[in-house]
Amino acid sequence: MIRLEGISRTYQLGGQPVHALENVSEHIRPGEHVAIMGPSGSGKSTLLNVLGCLDRPDAGQYWLDGREVGTLSDEELTAVRRDLIGFVFQSFHLIPRLTAAENVELPMVFAGLPRADRRRKVEAALAAVDLSGRMDHRPDQLSGGERQRVALARSTVMGPRVLLADEPTGNLDTTSGRQILELLDRMNEEGITLVVVTHDPSVARRADRVIVLVDGRVARRLAGSEVMGTADLFAPLEAGTPP
Repeated sequence: MIRLEGISRTYQLGGQPVHALENVSEHIRPGEHVAIMGPSGSGKSTLLNVLGCLDRPDAGQYWLDGREVGTLSDEELTAVRRDLIGFVFQSFHLIPRLTAAENVELPMVFAGLPRADRRRKVEAALAAVDLSGRMDHRPDQLSGGERQRVALARSTVMGPRVLLADEPTGNLDTTSGRQILELLDRMNEEGITLVVVTHDPSVARRADRVIVLVDGRVARRLAGSEVMGTADLFAPLEAGTPP
């Protein structure tokens, strides 16, 4: 589903180069649940932006669903994001003046789907996250967990094959966070490829596999069940030590 070969991304900050990603190679299988961990500034968000076709690497190749992303035009990348990828963010990004149903409907409006199809899909998406009774509520009338569930419904209403989640429980209380993780697990069990960026070992343990980034490089790869604390995970590798 996803294959990265030698991906690097460098930014200029104050006239100095910042190597956000260096020579990252990875293969994520269809239907796999992968967590990305690392300390702040390790390159997690940059990698997620590359995976989501929101940013282009400076070097390396990225294949998504058999297509080499670097060869695609901006219009083709827009279509890939629309048809293949769903995004869930820590801050929800809901439009305050729109109801839950209208927020979920937005991607389909931009895609030009007929109104009748949009209504049916909105109802199904909100039912899937247990919010059928809150369709007409605006974000300020919803709890944090409910807002994240609306955002999750919006991210999946177009039927993506890959779901990218950036700290999806970071702004939630424990109960709401657990509900979101259970929904993500269920979607993954139904076949969606799930990639979650997290600082939380308990979130990473739910994944099939964990990729640990340190200073823009893959420092370790391990099974989710092997994750304990973060101190050892986030330590830089010594020269010559394999990840």
